Amino acid sequence: MKICLELDGKNLPATLNDSAAARDLAALLPLTLTLKDYAATEKISDLPRGLSTTAAPAGTKPASGDIAFYAPWGNLAIFYRDADYAAGLIKLGQLDDGVAELRGAGPMNVTITACD
Repeated sequence: MKICLELDGKNLPATLNDSAAARDLAALLPLTLTLKDYAATEKISDLPRGLSTTAAPAGTKPASGDIAFYAPWGNLAIFYRDADYAAGLIKLGQLDDGVAELRGAGPMNVTITACD
């Protein structure tokens, strides 16, 4: 499924995978969130509720551009740098373009919608 992240007037296209967690995220759209920087590696935000972990792997090693759900904290994570393996991290998809837009230090407002 294609989604669009509108960030500071810029549209960042992304593709969700076909996991139960990604389908669960899609069911929450549209979402408006405030992304905060975490560990100079990713932007994170709490979700209105947790996502399904059915058939999810025990964890993943995220790459720049990955969109993921961190089940232990219940938050969305969008990586702008590669990171080490994290238990409880479920990959939902990836940005198709625009990773550099996430590299600002301050909080960022983002609206995530389904797109054609």
